[in-house]
Amino acid sequence: MFCLGSPQAVLSEEEFCAPLCLPAKLINGGIAGLIGVTCVFPIDLAKTRLQNQQNGQRMYTSMSDCLVKTIRSEGYFGMYRGAAVNLTLVTPEKAIKLAANDFFRYQLSKDGQKLTLLKEMLAGCGAGTCQVIVTTPMEMLKIQLQDAGRIAAQKKILATQAQLSTQGGAQPPAEAPAVARPTATQLARDLLQSRGLAGLYKGLGATLLRDVPFSIVYFPLFANLNQMGQPASGEKSPFYVSFLAGCVAGSAAAVAVNPCDVVKTRLQSLQRGVNEDTYSGFLDCARKILRHEGPSAFLKGAYCRALVIAPLFGIAQVVYFLGIGETLLGLLQRPQP
Repeated sequence: MFCLGSPQAVLSEEEFCAPLCLPAKLINGGIAGLIGVTCVFPIDLAKTRLQNQQNGQRMYTSMSDCLVKTIRSEGYFGMYRGAAVNLTLVTPEKAIKLAANDFFRYQLSKDGQKLTLLKEMLAGCGAGTCQVIVTTPMEMLKIQLQDAGRIAAQKKILATQAQLSTQGGAQPPAEAPAVARPTATQLARDLLQSRGLAGLYKGLGATLLRDVPFSIVYFPLFANLNQMGQPASGEKSPFYVSFLAGCVAGSAAAVAVNPCDVVKTRLQSLQRGVNEDTYSGFLDCARKILRHEGPSAFLKGAYCRALVIAPLFGIAQVVYFLGIGETLLGLLQRPQP
């Protein structure tokens, strides 16, 4: 069963409503998300830290510099701070995104005619709007955990410099006390207690401004790139075509919306480093970034984000197109002899 995985597939309403469809999407989204997040999460951590550092408080010069310093100060598993949040919520997020896009494509093509580019973009818009239900709280918690190491390291450096200046460099400075780092559960509980449900959805507008344009670019671009690799009309594209189409479309869309991602990351960061700006909203954040750091600041972490999104969506589309979830459910529901 192909379950609307292919943008060019034409399925009947009975097939669309088949009982395996939604569970299969959840399985496919979960498998793809777990594999993808495990592979690329350290790069995502570097992206968050690069985007959050402001002029005058730069600790990292590049992605590799960030990862090396993270391993030195926090150990290997420091690169996976916040990964548990992603691994927990990536299944519903990916399932909602892919299933919503399929649903809207189906609704927009009920007249039997081929989807126009505008309709493909509308379907992507609908998918991006639906996914923020899960994406916003996931990103909110993940960013706090990812950036905690940067802030702790910055405070340690400043404390060391202050001790050296006080002692005149005569004695080695005392070791700075370790900063307690909260867990995702503690963060979620504190946010709910202090700000209610709205606390978990801080930055919702910025997330929409990132994810809706991303889906508008990604889904039509992927569908058309994947269609170019079809051996014949009505046949599935080969494995490698789906993967490459997902990678190219994902990286292109990621770079296109990176300015909104920088603003979203800054807005959702609850802790600030020393002398770092605070923001009252999307426009205030964008204005201060432009004024204090220049236009190039909106591209901070862009290559990291492309490196994260490309394999993540490439893997997702391959798992989705191979129909692993459908195969597993088919095996489970096969009648025993």
